[in-house]
Amino acid sequence: MLKSWSIPKGPSPDPKDKRLAVPTEDHPLEYQEFEGVIPRGEYGGGTVIVWDHGTYEPLSHDREGRPVDFPESLERGHATFRLSGSKLHGGYALTRFRGGRGGDGEEAWLLVKRAGGVARARGTPDPRRARSAKSGRTLAQVASDAAAAAAAAAAGE
Repeated sequence: MLKSWSIPKGPSPDPKDKRLAVPTEDHPLEYQEFEGVIPRGEYGGGTVIVWDHGTYEPLSHDREGRPVDFPESLERGHATFRLSGSKLHGGYALTRFRGGRGGDGEEAWLLVKRAGGVARARGTPDPRRARSAKSGRTLAQVASDAAAAAAAAAAGE
């Protein structure tokens, strides 16, 4: 399964910025390459691109300094990790500040770039202007391509 969070303002390379991160439904591994339009009214409806692609390395430790695996870190409400993606690089932390562990209300987290190291991105990535790490297309281009494909399919019926 793929763990996923929606980060409305996009991740920041600045350790001073705290970004809201709302967990979304876990996705099957096959979805990691999906780009297209999910119809309105369906879960996750809207245009989807592969915003970034890469690997992560869990960095969380318990109080005795022993490594803690990523799922356990998330269960505890704080996970640190290193990203090696085509856009995001370096250490990040996710910290739950609302919901979870049987609590009421929607679960919410903060995503923060860890201090140290050099952030490759300059400024804050604008999620509306983002290009896919897979295809290089924007959200508008993916939506346009999907509409053209649907029109062509309808004309061929």
